Amino acid sequence: MAHGGRALPPVERWNPAYCGEIDMRIAKDGRWFYMGTPIMRPALVKLFSTILRKDEDRHVLVTPVERVGIEVEDAPFLAVEMAEIEGESAPGLAFRTNLDEIVTVDAAHPVRFDIEPGGGLKPYVLVRGGLWARLTRALAIDLAERLVEGPDGRIGLAVAGQFFNVPEAGHA
Repeated sequence: MAHGGRALPPVERWNPAYCGEIDMRIAKDGRWFYMGTPIMRPALVKLFSTILRKDEDRHVLVTPVERVGIEVEDAPFLAVEMAEIEGESAPGLAFRTNLDEIVTVDAAHPVRFDIEPGGGLKPYVLVRGGLWARLTRALAIDLAERLVEGPDGRIGLAVAGQFFNVPEAGHA
């Protein structure tokens, strides 16, 4: 996937030594912080996002020579815009993230639903390499209007020939 028209660095192939944690955090609302201070330069946040990777036990920023852990409160990205697109067999959906990455829902970029403790539904779309975008509240409401009963009788999202089940309450 390209990021702003350029290919992303091959972070999945880089395996430098783990250098520890740094005081960087991605808040639930999508803002990035360094040492408790918001990073106000969008270009810098976009640059950091290109070297972000999800390892088994943590999110890391990785270069060919070092790997450092950062805190991610929920998901590293927010899906802020949704568009219906023409698909080969059925209409599809595309999302734009808060960092301007475009993600088209398919088998490689599924939608997942989490159930919040109070029963609310939190939808996510896979951006790349284990990095998810949580849909904003407005998009979550729009997406909820698209839920249908699936072939197994469960509720979910049918898009581009795929079906993504909503977990039953208590089974998230």
